[in-house]
Order: sequence, then structure tokens, then C-alpha cells
Amino acid sequence: MNQQSKANYTLQNPPKSFWIASTPKTDYPTLNEDLKVDVAIIGGGMVGITAAYLLVEEGMKVAVLEADRILLGTTAHTTAKLTSQHGLIYKQLKDQMGSERAKQYANANETAIKFVAKLIEEKKIDCDFSWQSAYIYTQANEYIQKLHDELTVAEELGIRAADQSELEIPIPIKGALRFDNQAQFHPRKYLLALAKMLEDKGGLIFEQSRVVDLQGEGPYDVITLKGKKITASHVIMSSHYPCHNFPGLYFSRLYTERAYAVVAKVKEPFPGGMYINAETPTRSLRSLPTEDGERVLIVGEKHKTGHGENLVQHYLNLMDFAEELFTVEDFPYRWSTQDCTTLDDIPYIGQMTSDRPNLYIASGFRKWGMTHSTVSGLILRDLIVKGESPWQEVYHPSRFNSSSAVEFVVQNTDVGINFVSGKLKPVQDELTVNPGEAIVADVKGHRAGVYKDSENQLHIVDSTCTHMGCEVQWNDAEHSWDCPCHGSRFTIDGKIVEGPAMKELETI
Repeated sequence: MNQQSKANYTLQNPPKSFWIASTPKTDYPTLNEDLKVDVAIIGGGMVGITAAYLLVEEGMKVAVLEADRILLGTTAHTTAKLTSQHGLIYKQLKDQMGSERAKQYANANETAIKFVAKLIEEKKIDCDFSWQSAYIYTQANEYIQKLHDELTVAEELGIRAADQSELEIPIPIKGALRFDNQAQFHPRKYLLALAKMLEDKGGLIFEQSRVVDLQGEGPYDVITLKGKKITASHVIMSSHYPCHNFPGLYFSRLYTERAYAVVAKVKEPFPGGMYINAETPTRSLRSLPTEDGERVLIVGEKHKTGHGENLVQHYLNLMDFAEELFTVEDFPYRWSTQDCTTLDDIPYIGQMTSDRPNLYIASGFRKWGMTHSTVSGLILRDLIVKGESPWQEVYHPSRFNSSSAVEFVVQNTDVGINFVSGKLKPVQDELTVNPGEAIVADVKGHRAGVYKDSENQLHIVDSTCTHMGCEVQWNDAEHSWDCPCHGSRFTIDGKIVEGPAMKELETI
């Protein structure tokens, strides 16, 4: 497929997640009455469903509140690797936080893999689970020593790891590191089964129930867009990006990035294993079992949300990479995803702030959400039930270190630059726009985002993000308006795709 054919393909075939396409839709009720529960969970992704399942197993009354339908966000747009190999993290973590906390991180993620595997086996969950080795490789000389250092630290922490001089996939390498006893699976099949099990045990799931306010200091009132409330002794904020600016000022301690995925139908059999490179641009590969046979899932091309132009090119780059390795017959699926990253690359899991008892957060998984969502569920269960967790120190949300301080300045300077530059960018005076394209224009004295669809219908929205007032940017790959400051995303008609924004863009 030549470059023009690929470009036409991306225009003619809108993004579609295999994980969603291969599983049934959910239809849980909307919250239509006030309720009292032990634990209210804001967000029905992998963290929310896992934590709810674990807490219901402890005999607690739990309610999950989801703004859309459960398991449609980042959970449904993942690579779905269950691995403790999170890039070159362990040497960095040991240097930043010491051996003990690095060991907590390693143990937490290794435990998460075993927990998921055991639950799948015990409950007989059909979710395409398979044990795999995970490989991180390099094609650059400057990363060879980094791989050796990572191996040394990983072995110190008790991870089964080994050097690898070559790969079974056709990529020439300078070196690689292998982690054994890792796994892959179908996340929605697994989590839909957990949702059913927690509901059968009395857990409550509410969809189309967007949370817009959190009141009180314990117990808490969780208020939805429709004005209904759930009163809870404990609240877990698992909405990917916290949907409240306060407490904790998390908008200043997280940044968001997007990445892209393509599924390739190839002639060659995939040799097994899960692969990712150490350098950038990122290239991640794994097999993907489907009803129509095995496919290859390729992910990469990360960039900050709301940054860059011609974002469709990221899909084309991944398609080119696939064709360099395999004889590609088709690209049946493609999608993109969004992830939050913390200032020091370690997730925030635990008490949201020291002065707000029983209010918890899980966020900032840096694209390693399958194990960290499970880790979150296990930590939050232990904190709520026992008051402590063996891994709470490394993930403590209130931590701050020297690397955090530097990154705090970098990221918040970037936010400030984007806030100012967005206001100063010139806008068009005339609504001259081609079908399938968008512009920022002056409409009735307002700075507005204008999109023209294939039927020449204009979709006009106020271009100021409702979160903190930055100017949204057009995303041509997903046909959305994306905020470069904190990562909120909106449809062409202003509806929320990604938080932290809680209000839609106004239509004009």
C-alpha cells in the first residue's frame, strides 16, 4: 500500500478499537435517585471495575459512576500487555527513590500479573489470556549500557530477566532485555466478566452518570450532572485524569500524551512475545488473536495532547513500520489512546491529600495501565479495609522529589506558553473551510472552532476549553478538539471525549 493509499484509507475508515468491536455493548442504568454506599468510585475503567470487584468481595456496598459507558476509555484503547517491564524504569526508580521503593514497584506489578492470571483461571474467564515474554530492545549504541544497567537492577529486585542478543521478529538490534512470565489478554472481555461478578454480589454500576461535584469532607456527597447524589464514606477518583482541580492541584502535576495503534493482517506467523524499543519514536508489537485469525498490533508515535499538526501521519508511520517487517495484506483496525504521566513517571495511587481522609486517587500510569490499574485496585482495597498497603510508599500521591521539582517547572511552563500562544494565534475572518476539515475563526465576535462535515454542514463551537480556559486545537486524526494544556478533548459538537473538563464546549 503506497503512502497515498494509506492516507486515503485513514480518511475513509474512521478509527475503531478492536477491543470494543469484539465485545458486546453495556447497558447499565443511570443514577436516578439519591443513595448511600460505603464506597463511591468515580470512573468505570479498569481501575474502577477492579477496585469495585475487590471491595464487594470484602462485603462493602459499592457504586461505580461512569460518565459514558464502562470500559470505553483508555482501557478500551490499550496495547493490553500485562507486564512489569515499563520501559527502562527500574534504574531510574532506584536512583530517584532508593532500592526499597523500587522493590515495592517491581513487586506490585509482578503481583498484579499473577493476580489477573489466577482470577482468570479460577473464574474461567474467556479473555484470550496467554503467557508471554516481554522484550525491550534497542537499535542505538547509546542505549546498550542502559539496557545492561536495567538488567542489573531488575535482577536485584527479584525480576526474572535476561540479556537477549537477537529477536525472533525481523528487527536488527544492538541488544535487548527479556522479562519472563509476562502476559497479554483481551481487557474488555476480562473486565466485563468482573463487572458482571461484582453486580451479582450486590455492587452497583451506573452509566451516563457524569460526576460534576464532590462535596463534604467525609462522608462525601458525589453529585451527578442530573443533580442526583451518592453519599459515601470513601470515594475513589479513578476517572483517568482527576475531574476536580482541588484538592491536590493535580492539574499541575500530570500531563497527557496521545499514542496510536494499527492492527495488521500479515502473511507471516507471529513468533510470540511482546516487544517495545527503548528509544523514540516508540514501536510496540504483540500478537492479536481474533475470530478471523491472528493479527499483529503495533503501537507508538506518542506526543503531547493538543500538540502537533497533520496527526494522521502518525498512523501512516506505524503502517510503514508494519510493512518494513511483514507482508501486510490489510489494516482492519486503527485507534488512538490517551495517557496521563506524573512528574516523576510513577503513578499516584492512594490518599488524594493528607488532609482529606478516605478520598483516594489512581492516575498517571504512563501507558502501563494494565498492571497499574490492578495494582491500584489492590492498594485501594487494602487502604480502605486495612488502613495500609505494602506498596503505598512508592505510589504515595503526596510525594515530591528533585526530579518532580524540575518536571513541575517544565510542564507548567509549557502550559503557560500554550495558554498565552493559543489566545494570540490569528483567526480567520471568513468561514472558508473544506469538507472534513476545520479552522479557528471569528464567529459573531467569538473565537470559535469550525468544522465542515461531508454534507457541508458546519459544526461551530466556542474554542475555549471549559476546564481552565486554554484554546483547543484541531486533531485531524480523530476529528476532535483537543486542549494542549491539560488534555481535555471534545467532539465536533463540543461533547466531552476526555476530561478533566466537566462541561461541554458551547455551540455557536
